[in-house]
Amino acid sequence: MQTFPIRLTPGQDLRPALEAAVQGQNCRAAFVLSGIGSLSTAGLRLAGAEQPKRLTGDMEILSLSGTVACDGAKSSSHLHIALSTSTGQVLGGHVAAGCIVRTTAEILLALLPEWEFAREPDAVTGYDELVVRATRTPQAPSD
Repeated sequence: MQTFPIRLTPGQDLRPALEAAVQGQNCRAAFVLSGIGSLSTAGLRLAGAEQPKRLTGDMEILSLSGTVACDGAKSSSHLHIALSTSTGQVLGGHVAAGCIVRTTAEILLALLPEWEFAREPDAVTGYDELVVRATRTPQAPSD
């Protein structure tokens, strides 16, 4: 595992920007260690909801966590976020498309170069769930 700190700038879409950053490091799997910043708009899928809720206005990212996956053209990341609105209301849920950085997003990623994450259908849950695969076999210590 190696750490990779990044700063996203105004106008960037949080989820695809994180996926591009991981892919730019020739990596297919990472997870978020820490994430704070601000958004001007957000796509937030609340628990049990089918469609994301669209939020607009000044919001602070209180916490960001989850997995970042680069699975070809398919997005396999799974991120959750806690946001505070300008009135202090706190909302949390699944990060959907359209979480646009307002001033900054400061994120610390943990890159996992020996692993890849994918999402595949799970018969038990009925959802595409995380599948973890090794990308290379670790070298055995030499004598």
